[in-house]
Amino acid sequence: MKRTILVAGVALGLVMVAAVADAQVKKGKTRPATTKQLMSGIIQPHCAAIGEAVKQAPADDGAWEKLATHAAVLNEISYTLMDDGRCPDADWANASTILRTASDAVLAKAVAKDHAGVAAEFAKLTESCGACHKVHKK
Repeated sequence: MKRTILVAGVALGLVMVAAVADAQVKKGKTRPATTKQLMSGIIQPHCAAIGEAVKQAPADDGAWEKLATHAAVLNEISYTLMDDGRCPDADWANASTILRTASDAVLAKAVAKDHAGVAAEFAKLTESCGACHKVHKK
């Protein structure tokens, strides 16, 4: 009887630890935005906007500035993805690092108004999405 209770207690403890680890992927420890909200509200729209700029070069200075803003916001969100207990493992950390470096490079190419450079760096940026989604997106 004692052994059954001990085994059940250990199993319950493991389930609770797994639930806490999973919760860190879905939401930070203290801030309210869920990972899904960050993806759909920040990452996806800014990534899509850069993708559109890759298809057709920005037409004027204002459009280049918007492109630079999209890259800068993605760079900032790469830090948020690592804050507040959101990072569950090395795959997540590596993908966030790729996002940070590639978005910084896209930003530099946008400031320089280098359309081909933006396209090349954007391809690297999207690698971060695939690397993380492969492991974490259910």
